[in-house]
Amino acid sequence: MTPDLILALAAFCLVSSITPGPNNLMLMASGANFGFRRSMPHMLGIAVGFTVMVVLVGAGLIQIFDAFPISHTILTVFSVGYLLWLAWKIANAAAPEGAPDADARPFTFLQAALFQWVNPKAWTMALTAITVYAADRSLLGILLVAAVFGAVNLPCISVWTVMGQQVRRVLTNPARLRAFNWTMAGLLVASLAPLLFP
Repeated sequence: MTPDLILALAAFCLVSSITPGPNNLMLMASGANFGFRRSMPHMLGIAVGFTVMVVLVGAGLIQIFDAFPISHTILTVFSVGYLLWLAWKIANAAAPEGAPDADARPFTFLQAALFQWVNPKAWTMALTAITVYAADRSLLGILLVAAVFGAVNLPCISVWTVMGQQVRRVLTNPARLRAFNWTMAGLLVASLAPLLFP
């Protein structure tokens, strides 16, 4: 891979990692509700989980979509259902009385890593990165794409958690926190639009 191609890959990683999507919206909500430190397993799970996903997609999972186009539809239906459930959980992250929900807690490392497999944006990013930047599907090319994503992704997603933590300062009022959570849930649902209406 030439230096110019690596630079283009890094730019793609930056833009796709820092723009709004399910991961970033959930991290912003997590930062607002739980703070940066408690959201760290969530951030690390995304970064590691997505990097592993890129390697596995490049190593052969991409061929499943080529061989069985119905698998894309099945993944889409499952992903939409799961994201709608997550939006409901985010919307109700605070109890109506304003007291913290006893069951509410941030994603664990494993939950965040596994979430990548039902995240439509993650699939789009992984498939595009492998198709464009590791077209020969060589192991070295796939590992390089994954390594660049691993280096760029974590700082980008951390920005969203920090933004959520900063927003937390104005969410001391239970009504404002509830409005924020419902807004984040609505944005998460809206992030499905490109998937449902390509």
